[in-house]
Amino acid sequence: MATSPAAGKGLIALIKQGWHTYPEVMGSGVVGLVGIGIGFFAIHNYYSGHGDNRRFKHAYVVYRPDDPRVKLIRYD
Repeated sequence: MATSPAAGKGLIALIKQGWHTYPEVMGSGVVGLVGIGIGFFAIHNYYSGHGDNRRFKHAYVVYRPDDPRVKLIRYD
């Protein structure tokens, strides 16, 4: 069984060989990984920045007017 000449040279050589052989596949893979990273960052930003307001929709919640969480409530 024959192996590729780049297989014994490490991962960087395999990536370079793939880039020269299949540039569309390697480029779309890089763009896909960047998109997944941006998606995870956006979801983290959404949930950490009080973007999720569902906890107020399931039960009746009463807050005093001087509670600092009052300014975070949205009326959807």
